[in-house]
Amino acid sequence: VQLQASGGGLVQVGGSLRLSCTASLQTFGRYTLGWFRQAPGKEREFVAAVTLSGASTYYGAAVKGRFTVSRENGKNTVYLQMNELKPEDTAVYYCVADTYTPQALAVLQPSYWGQGTQVTVSS
Repeated sequence: VQLQASGGGLVQVGGSLRLSCTASLQTFGRYTLGWFRQAPGKEREFVAAVTLSGASTYYGAAVKGRFTVSRENGKNTVYLQMNELKPEDTAVYYCVADTYTPQALAVLQPSYWGQGTQVTVSS
């Protein structure tokens, strides 16, 4: 199982960025997909997750209202649209997959992790 994230980069405060993650999961539609992030010197933090159908989402408190997670099952891809970016959003972002619910994904260790993509927000 491979998860390939892309779309990271350098952006100014208040800007936007969209991350993508393509999965090589044979049964993509059976997995909850999500994003975690880790900033230097900090613990890994849950960002967002989306259900199998894409109808329901769940967000970490730090990003709720600014970030949007979505998926296209036909393309085996999950997205993270990040708006109103802040310096504290600077981190390596990882896409993840598991069969948990989005709420459980936020607190449990997902089985599958991508390689991470760097997001840097400059002030």
